[in-house]
Amino acid sequence: MNTVEKECIIEFEEKKSKFIGYIKPVSTKEEAEEFIELIKIKHSDATHNVSVYRVIDNGKEYFKFDDDGEPSGTAGKPMAEIVNLKDVYNLVVVATRYFGGIKLGAGGLVRNYAKTAKLAIEEANIVEYIEKVEFIIDFPYSVSGEIDRIILSNDIEVLEKTYDARITFKIRVDKAKEGLFDSIKDVIVIK
Repeated sequence: MNTVEKECIIEFEEKKSKFIGYIKPVSTKEEAEEFIELIKIKHSDATHNVSVYRVIDNGKEYFKFDDDGEPSGTAGKPMAEIVNLKDVYNLVVVATRYFGGIKLGAGGLVRNYAKTAKLAIEEANIVEYIEKVEFIIDFPYSVSGEIDRIILSNDIEVLEKTYDARITFKIRVDKAKEGLFDSIKDVIVIK
């Protein structure tokens, strides 16, 4: 299964209409919907904010597109077809359009929304999807050096840190590596 490597933005003009493509790798449908809302707020003055996302979350696939007021089938659907064609998952794409005064016609809309999705996916770089899991590790200060080495050498993302009587990290790690902390003395793993 493939996804995109990074969040990025592309833009181009077609007959004075400005198209801006936003793309982001996501893990949940909620994350995708939040991203769409952020772009809609950022570009509340845009003519349209067309979106598509495809996410596999806990074994269930969510695939949704929205024309955002463009004629049915001319915007979200062509973007969804590019997502299918590129065979990518766990991503969200938003195409923001500022109308330039010249009508593009149905064919022009289809071509340009598909182009926006295609350019955004290519710019974000298609990579193999690696499933990640989030959990909490709680440990004494005496093993913090060992924990830090494991985190650094395994490219583990630390989402939250709490320093109290013990140290607590909320982390995101490749599913295949979720057992890395199980054998360390005095480490409590909360999944």
